Amino acid sequence: QVQLVESGGGLVQPGGSLRLSCVASGSIFSINAMGWYRQAPGKQRELVAVITSSSTTTYADSVKGRFTISRDNAKNMVYLQMNSLKPEDTAVYYCNALIRRISDRSLGNYWGQGTQVIVSS
Repeated sequence: QVQLVESGGGLVQPGGSLRLSCVASGSIFSINAMGWYRQAPGKQRELVAVITSSSTTTYADSVKGRFTISRDNAKNMVYLQMNSLKPEDTAVYYCNALIRRISDRSLGNYWGQGTQVIVSS
């Protein structure tokens, strides 16, 4: 069994910062790409940022220059540092990872339960 658990969401004023964390646990052989997605009310889930196992990063245009994704391979963790937050960043943020399990070496796409980020004055 593999689990992803996010933390760090909350309420922040426009212009403020938050740092999201996500830890992967369970029967993990290896982790390929890890990323963050978000879903605002009434909208489709969208990619925010992704980081490969070699730390190559990709960002949505809407967050470039404001958000930074990073990972700690030793701890099976991925982070999202969010600065200069705007009201339009309000959404549920989901952690995602491509994980190869110990049991059968199969590659699976896993999601966390989500953490709410609200940007409002």
